[in-house]
Amino acid sequence: MSTFRHFEDFTVGQRFDLGEKHVTAEEIIAFAREFDPQPFHLSEEAGKQSMLGGLAASGWHTIAMLMRQLCDGLLLASSCVGSPGVDKVRWISPVRPGDRLKMSAEVIDTRILKSRPGLGIVRFVFTIARADDTQVMTQENAIMFGCRETAA
Repeated sequence: MSTFRHFEDFTVGQRFDLGEKHVTAEEIIAFAREFDPQPFHLSEEAGKQSMLGGLAASGWHTIAMLMRQLCDGLLLASSCVGSPGVDKVRWISPVRPGDRLKMSAEVIDTRILKSRPGLGIVRFVFTIARADDTQVMTQENAIMFGCRETAA
């Protein structure tokens, strides 16, 4: 991304393509071993015996993949100062080895912080979908950005 973005550069309805991520069994298992060692995240066999029907990425792994794409595709070239938290996450469909995930962000609201006029809040809905457009996760949260005037 070549444009450095400030709060003023975000408008309601604006969409950002955050790129794609190919998911492998090895990374699903490695993440699960360290952070979410439930059996259906650790082996195909255990996954088949679960309601997931096969090896599936942890939802937290899916969120981490989104965070990486969000950083690379938007935040690292912006005046981002952090987030007050995540409001909503929906894990809709299991992420499987071999999935190619497409990630995007849509601005749903913007406002200047009354308590800190040099900062604005941008609310996003993030969507992760497979190559066939089947949604696997949505996430809604606000991110704080510095205003252009303050940065100058």
